[in-house]
Amino acid sequence: MNMTVYLAGEIHSTWRDDVKSEAQKRGLNIQFSGPMENHDRSDSIGEEILGTQPNSILKDEAASAFNNLRTKILMKKADLVIAYFGEKYKQWNSAMDAGIALAKDKPLILIRPEKLHHPLKEISRRADVTVSTIEQALQAITYIFEE
Repeated sequence: MNMTVYLAGEIHSTWRDDVKSEAQKRGLNIQFSGPMENHDRSDSIGEEILGTQPNSILKDEAASAFNNLRTKILMKKADLVIAYFGEKYKQWNSAMDAGIALAKDKPLILIRPEKLHHPLKEISRRADVTVSTIEQALQAITYIFEE
């Protein structure tokens, strides 16, 4: 079986590398996608395509259009979405992507530390599975591959 997994969440840590490495160790046939991880490119893509914008708000709006397009296409192709919520960064994009996955009826694994239970309780209750660690998320995916 092949699976495509969209990794939604912050782009400032190595959590995606951890997921990919663990999936490879387990021999899982998974293609991964996700948001642009190069923060500077993500912030500047609107101006790269449309040209210099007159102010920072319009620069952000232009970048958001192309980042949202990317997310929409890659998430649509995904069989599963993993939304990661760490403790260090605000997770607005993770919450938005989790909501979109739910609205599109995409299977969703939510990874969040117990400390974030309360602020994420509504998303957690709607996710297919909520776990506390990357290891647990990979155990869930490994179970899907079992015959």
